[in-house]
Formats: sequence, structure tokens, C-alpha cells
Amino acid sequence: MIGQIRGIILDKQPPQLLIDVHGLGYEIDAPMSTFYQLPDLGQEVVLLTHFVVREDAHHLYGFYTRDERHLFRTLLKVNGVGPRMALTILSSIAPTEFVHFVLNNDTASLVRLPGVGKKTAERLVIEMRDKLSDWHQALPQTIIKETHLRHNILQDAISALVSLGYKQPEANKTVTKIDDGAATSEELIRRALREMM
Repeated sequence: MIGQIRGIILDKQPPQLLIDVHGLGYEIDAPMSTFYQLPDLGQEVVLLTHFVVREDAHHLYGFYTRDERHLFRTLLKVNGVGPRMALTILSSIAPTEFVHFVLNNDTASLVRLPGVGKKTAERLVIEMRDKLSDWHQALPQTIIKETHLRHNILQDAISALVSLGYKQPEANKTVTKIDDGAATSEELIRRALREMM
């Protein structure tokens, strides 16, 4: 098992990195959360890694923090979730936010992640809830409160649109698309109505 890589960044084309370790170039796939923290080309970097061996290929995945790698490994244990989906999830949401959704059975927020349908969201909650319970103490209360408040605002807007006669999937998709992270539920409703006309 390769658990860590220290070397010089030769190339970075998301989701892949090329890192020179004493003349040997390692191709490493990494989530966007790691890419955002990488130094420039030619600089040294230390990444925690996870090595996946398959019959047809060997893949090395790299992470800037222990939380990212821990969440990646936990995701791989969920039925139907492979490395690609796990990387996509980590690229789309902060680990603390994802854990908050899982611990609070918030499948409505999970289905907004790319590639995550209703059944997958339910599996993520059922199969990961106990494994991530130790994260609860580490979650900053400000993040929990802000995430919960934002979720309520989005749900209020979606509920209002459904009561006006729009289908739930359409309302959900439109509100998610236009949300800028700051709009009130009233503003979201107005924007959504303009968008769907």
C-alpha cells in the first residue's frame, strides 16, 4: 500500500496530477478540493494517498488532508460507489458539509450532488451514518447552523413552487440551479418563476 507521496508537481490537469518522486513520475487522481490547495508547478507537495488495484489497472488517488482521504475510503465502502463517484462527491462539497448531510439524513441535499440519485443518497445515509458519527464533535457549529439555515431556505422555495403547481423534480432542479448561496426564499421563488416561464 502506498500511503503518502512527496515530490515535485510536473503537471496538473484535473483530475490528474503528475508528481516526480526522485525521477519516477506518479500519475495521481485527486479531487478538486485538493487541487485548490496545491502549490504551483515545480513546487514540492506532500499528498496522502489511496492505492486501488484492479485486474486491468492500478490507480493512485491523492488527498491534501486526512479528512478527504478518510471520507474517500468511507465512500468506497458504500454499495455502488466507486472511486470516480467518490472523487466527484469530494470535488463538489466540503467534507464537513457532506458529513452533516449524512448525519442528518438529508437525502434532499445529497441528491443535488453530481451523479447521486435518490437510491444512492439513501445508501450513503444508511451505510455511512454510523461510520461518520465520530465526525460530529469535529463539525464547527457555525458550519452546521449555516448549512441548516441554507437548506431550510431552499426547501421553503421548493415547497412554494410545488404548491403553485410545479412538479417537485422541476422545482428542485430550478432552485438548485439559481441559488447563489445568499438569496432569501422569496428571492429564489421570484427567480425560479422567471426561469420556468
